[in-house]
Amino acid sequence: MDSADPARAFVKDVKRIIIKVGTAVVTRGDGRLALGRMGSLCEQIRELTTQGFEVILVTSGAVGVGRQRLRYRKLINSSFADLQKPQGDLDGKACAAVGQNGLMALYDTLFSQLDVTSAQLMVTDNDFRDPDFRRQLNETVNSLLCLKVVPIFNENDAISTRKAPYELSLQDSSGIFWDNDSLAALLALELKADLLVLLSDVDGLYTGPPSDPQSELIHTYVKEKHEGLITFGDKSRVGRGGMTAKVKAAVYAAYAGIPVVITSGFANNNIIKALDGERVGTLFHREAIKWASTGDIDAREMAVSARECARRLQALSSQERSKILLDVADALEANEEEILAENEADVAAAQQAGYEKALISRLALKPGKISSLANSVRVLANMDEPIGRILKRTELADGIILEKTSSPLGVLLIIFESRPDALVQIASLAVRSGNGLLLKGGKEAKRSNAILHKVITSAVPPSVGEKLIGLVTSREEIPELLKLDDVIDLVIPRGSNKLVSQIKAATKIPVLGHADGICHIFIDKSADLDMAKRIVSDAKTDYPAACNAMETLLVHKDLVQTGGLNDLILELQEKGEASLVNSLYN
Repeated sequence: MDSADPARAFVKDVKRIIIKVGTAVVTRGDGRLALGRMGSLCEQIRELTTQGFEVILVTSGAVGVGRQRLRYRKLINSSFADLQKPQGDLDGKACAAVGQNGLMALYDTLFSQLDVTSAQLMVTDNDFRDPDFRRQLNETVNSLLCLKVVPIFNENDAISTRKAPYELSLQDSSGIFWDNDSLAALLALELKADLLVLLSDVDGLYTGPPSDPQSELIHTYVKEKHEGLITFGDKSRVGRGGMTAKVKAAVYAAYAGIPVVITSGFANNNIIKALDGERVGTLFHREAIKWASTGDIDAREMAVSARECARRLQALSSQERSKILLDVADALEANEEEILAENEADVAAAQQAGYEKALISRLALKPGKISSLANSVRVLANMDEPIGRILKRTELADGIILEKTSSPLGVLLIIFESRPDALVQIASLAVRSGNGLLLKGGKEAKRSNAILHKVITSAVPPSVGEKLIGLVTSREEIPELLKLDDVIDLVIPRGSNKLVSQIKAATKIPVLGHADGICHIFIDKSADLDMAKRIVSDAKTDYPAACNAMETLLVHKDLVQTGGLNDLILELQEKGEASLVNSLYN
């Protein structure tokens, strides 16, 4: 499925990008360098430079690498008696001095294999106090980027004058930056970057500790909404500040005008995906509050609201639910003019975009369609009660009878094609059967679906709640909805086998799929030909753009001799189906 996020459309204008990679990403659990992840990082940087991006890398890992090396050196130089003594921690500055050499040697080797030249730049916070240093820094970096060289920054921990460079809680309040996350944010401002990507060992910022199953990934951070509501877990196993430091650095850069994405450095091609505008990680942007309109609710809220409303709907009598459907039918007819106007806008947009005629035909609501839909809803309202019907009774023992009764499923997520009339049909069935509903229609029918959803939900009484039927407006919400197996009871994807397979692979929720449809009609020699002609004509000509329109007509061979086939052909010719007639003759 398409995963482009409209909120990240700004990436098309990105030219200069700063990538910060943390110690937890460049090292393994045993402290050694993670060659696979570093190789993947270098390959992504090489691809970006080939595409014309200016890439600056800020890397951690020197202290971790140095600590591992010095522990080994200390071990082989220790006597047995020395090993019996308590082992103190190694000096962090010495670790940084030893580790930086090995870290840069590996970067140089990896980039050389990709025909990319890299350069090492070591800085301390005191350097940035000097205006001349800042000016020279810009000149040097610009010169390197013009030569297609990748600058690699790291804090020079070995000579840093801060008393506790590895403890965020003890940082010098006068320090300009306190770790490589804040260094990356500072460089993004100094070097006028267009995007800052902070790579972590988790997928992004969560509402709670990532290990907590109830924690949810925040795709777009809104300071006014999320500040103070997030529970941070432990800091990185090897870094300085963990996610807390990343969020502080990201907020600092974002509200200074540099968009930031925090994403996983463990997943393949996440940097490329971020620059393609895909919804990976967590985006920090100073305009985020404008995107989060007061009417928006997240996936879980939408599903939970639908469930709560469905329970109130199920408590109503059959007559009360029928009354809701009758009100829906009246509302459709009362708002026909507005519905058709929005539909015409969708059709015009589809025509301008060059969509196929079949899709446009499915999209269009023809004259009389709204009245037809309203009448169909009224017929449904007058049908027998579907809830509580006894389907089967079994006597298990004397006086013990087991009954199988029909009941609502709960909350349904239905993904359907660009056919606005389908929304009305699905919503009406959900109301009659007492189910909550989440709908995702085709993007081509966006305006039609929105107005139909508004009209239908306005007819739902306050005692039930208009959130009984939720409208999903973007594909990016689908992956989040598919995770809600504790709230959504069934997914029904109407579309290709590929779509059904993708949905089944992405969720633990039961999926009602389907196989390829075969829209054939067979007319036997004993069939009533008058009825057969009406069925064939209706199946092919009434709504030919529908997915269940007749594709193939099969007739018994005896009808050729009796003239029945000729009668069918004449009927189709009168309806203008010359192409079908030709295929029949052939």
